[in-house]
This record gives sequence, structure tokens and C-alpha cells, in this order.
Amino acid sequence: MFFRTAWSLVLRKGRLGVRGIHSPEGTAHSKGKMPPYTNYHAQRSYPMPDEPFCTDLNAEQRALKEKEKGSWTQLSQAEKVALYRLQFHETFAEMNRHSNEWKTVMGGVFFFCGFTALLIWWQRVYVFPKKPVTLTDEWKAQQLQRILDMKGNPVQGLASQWDYEKKDWKK
Repeated sequence: MFFRTAWSLVLRKGRLGVRGIHSPEGTAHSKGKMPPYTNYHAQRSYPMPDEPFCTDLNAEQRALKEKEKGSWTQLSQAEKVALYRLQFHETFAEMNRHSNEWKTVMGGVFFFCGFTALLIWWQRVYVFPKKPVTLTDEWKAQQLQRILDMKGNPVQGLASQWDYEKKDWKK
């Protein structure tokens, strides 16, 4: 039933019938501008955008734009900066400034490394079984003594390095 209702809306309107998010009369992807900062895209590789940063000017900014048309020697440094800020969002120094995002990334990396270490420790303590008896030092010593007592591999193996009269390793 829902599908039939949705399909009838599409057929009736000739399109999907979705209203725009930004304005009730247009769609979200229309060519209309959202004041005051729209269609502005500046970055280091493309520093001169097609449109100014600020398009809707107040009375003070309009007066400053009129003053801009005259001699620039009459403009103060603050007015020149204000004119620059109307045209561009950031200076090259601001665009090239390093961010502190690396701190967040490294914090995340260290957090997950620490979490992994805790998980491995927990598995070793609570999940993995105890060491088998055959890996203890006493068992290894008994096994070595058994091999020597049986005189296993007397030509080139362990028994060839053992002095049976002195009960010590040959030098």
C-alpha cells in the first residue's frame, strides 16, 4: 500500500515531489543563493573564487565599497582589511596554517593500541590455558637427562657432547 501511494505521488507531480530543505519554494539543489555566503569556494590551489565571499552587504559595507572606487591612499589599513574580508574568506597565511588534527588522530591511535594491549593481557590471564607441564624447566631437565641416559645419538648429537665419567659437558 505504501508503494502504491508513493508511486501515485511520483506520477502526479512528474518528479519525486521532494521539497527543498533550504526554502519552501525551491529544491535543495536549485541555483538560488542562500544569503550571505553561497557558491564561494576558495582553497590554496584555487585562491581566486568566481564570486565574492560576502554578497549581501549592510549599509556600512556598501559605503565602504563606494569608498573603494576612489583613491586607495585615502583608505585606512582597517578599511583595506575589511574590504579584503568582504572579497575573500581567508588569507594565504590562514589557508596554509597547520591544524591540530594530528593530535586527535594520534590520540585515537594510542587509545586503540592501549585497548588492544589490555585485551591481549586479559586473554592471557583469563582465556588462554595454563602452560603445559612439558614447558616447565624441571620437565626439560628431566627430558635432557633421559636422552643422555639412553645415550641417544652418541656420534653427533647431545650424547657426543656429554662426558659420562665426569657427569659434565665436554669442553
